[in-house]
Amino acid sequence: MSLSSDSITPCPATPCAVMPCIVIPCYNHGATMPTVLERLSPYQLHCFIVDDGSEAETQHCLEELAKTVPNVTLIRLESNQGKGGAVMAGMRAAANSGYSHALQVDADGQHCLEDIPLFLAKSRQYPHKVISGNPMYDVSVPKSRLYGRYITHFWVWVETLSFSIKDSMCGFRVYPLVPTLQLLAKQDIGRRMDFDIEIMVRLYWQGTESEFVPTKVTYPENGLSHFDALRDNLSISWMHTRLFFSMLPRIPSLLFRKKLVIKELLCKGSWHKRHHWSDIKERKGLFGMKFMLTVYRWFGRKPFEWLLYPVVGYFWATGGAQRQASRQYLERLQQTMQRKNIAIPHGLNSYRHYLRFGGAMLDKIASWRGDLQWGKDIQFAADAEKTLLDGDAGGKLLLVSHLGDIEVCRALAQRSGQRTINALVFTEHAQRFKQIIEEVSPQAGINLLPVTDVGADTAIMLKEKIDAGEWVAIVGDRIAVNPSRTGTPRIVWSPFLGHSAPFPQGPFILASVLRCPVLLMFALRQNNQFKVYCEHFANPLELPRQQREQALQQTVDRYASRLEHHALQSPLDWFNFFDFWQLPANRTNKK
Repeated sequence: MSLSSDSITPCPATPCAVMPCIVIPCYNHGATMPTVLERLSPYQLHCFIVDDGSEAETQHCLEELAKTVPNVTLIRLESNQGKGGAVMAGMRAAANSGYSHALQVDADGQHCLEDIPLFLAKSRQYPHKVISGNPMYDVSVPKSRLYGRYITHFWVWVETLSFSIKDSMCGFRVYPLVPTLQLLAKQDIGRRMDFDIEIMVRLYWQGTESEFVPTKVTYPENGLSHFDALRDNLSISWMHTRLFFSMLPRIPSLLFRKKLVIKELLCKGSWHKRHHWSDIKERKGLFGMKFMLTVYRWFGRKPFEWLLYPVVGYFWATGGAQRQASRQYLERLQQTMQRKNIAIPHGLNSYRHYLRFGGAMLDKIASWRGDLQWGKDIQFAADAEKTLLDGDAGGKLLLVSHLGDIEVCRALAQRSGQRTINALVFTEHAQRFKQIIEEVSPQAGINLLPVTDVGADTAIMLKEKIDAGEWVAIVGDRIAVNPSRTGTPRIVWSPFLGHSAPFPQGPFILASVLRCPVLLMFALRQNNQFKVYCEHFANPLELPRQQREQALQQTVDRYASRLEHHALQSPLDWFNFFDFWQLPANRTNKK
């Protein structure tokens, strides 16, 4: 059966059940269509083939198929409308014929049609959602298409402020016709290679979300492709520009959708159920990190910072527990400022706190790339350099924290070859970012000492490095990953921003065992520069056996006091995004 495009008018009705059909846009793919229809025949679904202004040979082939193959309707467009235009015509015809859902299939045979039952089952499970393929490519995929796809992924995440759309370019998908035709009736959608992307983004804005089915995609050898690298890439770039600026006024509604999810999590007690900091999973987005790094490499810091606003907005909106921890810290910090008559800086809020953390990630990368320079981008505070270099030949222990970015100092020292700084780290906590850093500079992984606990073996190893004149940096503001054998947490409670907080015993006991100069060190971003603060802490740190508990308490109190002092000077440099004042639920000692 054949129809002209003029005879098709949308007649959507709310479906009471999933009644699917297949829509196949076809432009000069007559040679592959018989095979495609043969592969579709076991599913006994009605097929709407849309001839998108094909040449005479393909027209004749499609006419013969429409006559001889059951369950096929041929729709002819007089002129080429593009893939999107053909799919729209097919969906309108399907709705006019009473179907509720349209399964879009490409005519070139690249899709794994054997996955159709999975798509239909998912569509019955989620009848109001788009069900789309999440491609698994083999070696046949052109690299240019693959890399371009990654760029589109990033922009779609920005345009939706969501990672829920796993792939927006796969043309193997099931559309619920009612919401789709409602969108097409009020919005002009791109008709060519930009169609698949734009309609999925705009459906998301409209409230129609997507589910994804993993599916193999093969590019046939010597296959006919209608992708014009210049024209279609320009078209897609212009589409992303339009979508980005159209997204801006939608930010409140998009964030509100996230807020509903966050509210549900909070109601389930996700904030009140306290976790150890090492149990908080690193947020996903390895490709996004790589893309942002590419932007920085090509265009510099300012475009990177522009992109941070929507990216950070997403993580701020979806990171309920981390956002709550940020607000708790800022609230207690401002209360302390008021008590001490310190002027509260303008714009001290959790979103800007997140932005500063995003900038700190770039600072780490820039320092390892050699883009930060002493004297220009980083300077010593008064007397800090003298303090740091006193007794220069010997080893030192640097007590650091998650206030500021000591990694910048380690990178600059190591790149210059002037000093070896070993850092004790919990590397399992940020594997994606660690991978990025080591891709930028393989040196970054050198002299990182991964530990989950500070024991006798750790002390022996570090003593050897100190005796060799090397420096060792260890953080003093996070409790140990592993509890003691008795199950009692090895902590000392100390005042911090007006409330008692748990600090680890390990770094301070280690400092006393090493019998070396101990310095406090902070690298804080102030006035668009890093300022390095360094102060004497002990030489050596004494914890007499008979008064150990009292001496340890006094030592930790001094550390916490200096940590608070510098936090008040540089409030947004605080990078502990967890409930700092409480022990995790599985720790038993409570103040």
